[in-house]
Amino acid sequence: MANTWWELNILSEPDLEDSLFWRLETFGCRGTAVENKGNLALVKAYLPGFQAQLLDLAALSLWLRQDALCLGLPSPTVHWHLIDEEDWSSSWKQHWQPEKIGDRFLINPAWLPYPDTTRLVIRLDPGVAFGTGNHATTQLCLESLEMRLSELRDSFIDSENQSKQPIIADIGCGSGILGIGAILLGAGKVYAVDNDPLAVRSTLSNRALNDIHQEMLIPLEGSVDILQKVIPEPVEGIVCNILADVIIELLPEMTAMTKSATWGIFSGILLEQSQAVADVLEENGWIVDTLCKRKEWCCFNAHRC
Repeated sequence: MANTWWELNILSEPDLEDSLFWRLETFGCRGTAVENKGNLALVKAYLPGFQAQLLDLAALSLWLRQDALCLGLPSPTVHWHLIDEEDWSSSWKQHWQPEKIGDRFLINPAWLPYPDTTRLVIRLDPGVAFGTGNHATTQLCLESLEMRLSELRDSFIDSENQSKQPIIADIGCGSGILGIGAILLGAGKVYAVDNDPLAVRSTLSNRALNDIHQEMLIPLEGSVDILQKVIPEPVEGIVCNILADVIIELLPEMTAMTKSATWGIFSGILLEQSQAVADVLEENGWIVDTLCKRKEWCCFNAHRC
């Protein structure tokens, strides 16, 4: 089973798509893709063969049906089969196309030609890491970064007329898409952490794909405790696209890395979890500026008092 992968094919209502991506990510799937099938969405997801047995997949299928029921949508149809390593590495890529996000970004799969565009192009090959730009939470974070760094651009120049670009922490970096986006928007340095060593490897690879200097995007394996050891001074910004429970747990440590006026972008949060996250933000000295929503997901834009 070491060189085989489960390929999951899930046919669902388009409104269930974001919920599917979240559930598949938390289950451990890697390399998701979606294509239209008439009025339905076909979501493909890939999972290492050793990571799940048939009973695990049956449980996942049940969870997906329960999610649909909670949202008042028809149950998806779920099928799975084993494929070889080389089939996995190319199969899901066939369905992933360039995607515009916000006013400035274009996510371009690394295996496609470089596009002729005035947008900021993020070339991406996520490999086995989460973060292709398809998911609502990633899109909300990129749009929020665009807003934050556009607002701050005029303040990048100090009194000696030298560049003073912000230092940002990316917590749960996945493929590195948010850190790369921040650099392209003008951030001076991004420290990116993820507990998954495969995500760190993916961020390193995508850093090279986008010709970003190694001193500008620094991926590290671990969590906030690692950042506290390596970041020499409080950061100007934090972007954190993980899950609500993890945000709540880590927020005191994240706050310890900040200063007055540090901004934060927090996503991976279901709408029904938003009040709990807002309460913890307030308890830790954050003021919510905006709450952006997309389908059942939301993203907090906040700043320190």
